[in-house]
Amino acid sequence: MIRLLDFYVIRQFLLTLLFSLIALCLIFLVVNLIESLDDFLDQSASFTVIAKYYLYYFPEILKFLTPVAILVASLFSVGRLSTLNEITAMKTGGMSLFRFLAPFIIICFGISVFQLYFNGWIVPAANQQKLAIEAKYLNKSSNKTPLYDFYYRDNPLRNVNIQYYDASAKEGSNIYIEDFTSLSQPRMKQRTEAKKLIWDSTNNKWQLINGFVRVFNNTDSSEQKIKLNPRASKAEIQKFDTLAIDLSLTHNEIVKLRKSVDEMNYDELKEYILLLQKGGKDVRFQLIKYYSDYAFAFADFIVILFAVPFASIRKRGGLAIQLTAAMIVSFFYMLFTQVGQTVGYATNLNPELAGWMPNIIFLIAGIFIIFRTRT
Repeated sequence: MIRLLDFYVIRQFLLTLLFSLIALCLIFLVVNLIESLDDFLDQSASFTVIAKYYLYYFPEILKFLTPVAILVASLFSVGRLSTLNEITAMKTGGMSLFRFLAPFIIICFGISVFQLYFNGWIVPAANQQKLAIEAKYLNKSSNKTPLYDFYYRDNPLRNVNIQYYDASAKEGSNIYIEDFTSLSQPRMKQRTEAKKLIWDSTNNKWQLINGFVRVFNNTDSSEQKIKLNPRASKAEIQKFDTLAIDLSLTHNEIVKLRKSVDEMNYDELKEYILLLQKGGKDVRFQLIKYYSDYAFAFADFIVILFAVPFASIRKRGGLAIQLTAAMIVSFFYMLFTQVGQTVGYATNLNPELAGWMPNIIFLIAGIFIIFRTRT
């Protein structure tokens, strides 16, 4: 009997969820199409191009609308059971709120696990195609533009500046490399300048073209990492036509830097953050955002803890009051997700804890509401 009730309740919930997703997505697509249609027509985009654009846009829409759809579906499906006194009948038969909530928790936890993969890998892959269409037909910036004034710390004692790098040609121009003596007494020991930087795909090495190395007097010549002329004095400027040099960044890693964050799956995003960290950049905020994206997938699980208890009890005012209360809670959850990132960064909180903090707080609040709800 219990299993039959579970099947009945979940069937109602999933059907309502499917309807909610379709309705919300259609509303979003229609509004967005109205805003973008003129731009597509100005660029003479065909119906096929527009259809492909929204096909690739659809996964990102699902990413953000799924928690809302789950909230609406749970409120309407459970609210309907409450209005028809079916929940009262279940309670009379000995079913507690915790037992009634169990199938919702299992289903929504499974949806959250799937959405973690969906958000982290399927959405970025679709965004690559969507952004390519935007660049061509909506006059939005493309991720294929070259890098300008690219500065990074190659290692603790070396800074590298590339004024321009064209990844398609595997070539940069106006390169400056500064090497220092030590971390405790950081004095510049040499500066390398070159007109061009070329990636040698055969040997997987960088080549500097048409430049010179300026060696400063405050270091011993035995410390130099680049020796073009062993007889040269420490103050001499050593010119070169071609010079092989080892840099921590490869061509492929620089290509990743040109990629939009929206196009990176979670593995690529983590590599990108570590790459920035290796270059000496403070990546705390990026790490908090990274863990927040992971946590966002479990918003489906969080909202069900609020929606089902609200909708399971008949209140004066009906479903409108329940919907309003749950929407307010969900709004504060979304708001706290954004504010929590800033607070976590400002308070030097552990990035992983800061990213998951909204989920932890609202999970505790949801459990508290469940225990306070009359069963």
